[in-house]
Amino acid sequence: MTVSHTSVFTPMAAELPPGIDDKAMDTIKKDVADNHVATPKGKDQQALEAVVANARSHGIELSVVVIPGNPGHDSNLRDLATAVGKTEHGTVVVLSDDWVGTYSDSISRVKLERAEDVSKSQQAHSAQAAQLFVDQLERPETVSWTAITSVLLIGTAIVVGGLYWIKSRRASAESVPAGVSGRDDDRAPTR
Repeated sequence: MTVSHTSVFTPMAAELPPGIDDKAMDTIKKDVADNHVATPKGKDQQALEAVVANARSHGIELSVVVIPGNPGHDSNLRDLATAVGKTEHGTVVVLSDDWVGTYSDSISRVKLERAEDVSKSQQAHSAQAAQLFVDQLERPETVSWTAITSVLLIGTAIVVGGLYWIKSRRASAESVPAGVSGRDDDRAPTR
């Protein structure tokens, strides 16, 4: 089978987790709208509501969606979080039994994924996973990447400037005519 170059670069459609159709999506969005938490029917939302309230009191506009089981791909959870995030602004966390998917309009993807890693594999303990996620988001940065980047750029500029200076000194030294020393017979042309 021949693959055309256009099929390789065609954007892929977002896939929601299996079992999440338009009707289920509407139900999730309505459930999130009332208390920023959506869980399967029969699952207690109190612990998750407490985590969301705590996060919101610390300035993180958090919404949590819990789905049963694990979807075919963990990226489906991010697609679901993005779909919910289009109507529910802030940060959306979608939790399955072992995976986490996130979307945020205010927190960087790097920070989100770091928090995702901490909260994965909680074996369906969604309140615990959500709390670990929030704790990681609230943890201050240990490394200032701006400072590291600045130091590297300044160091590179100094090295380039030093190499330019050395090269210009060598060029000026080579342009000075060198005196010929030695005996006359040493300077005889070669045949």
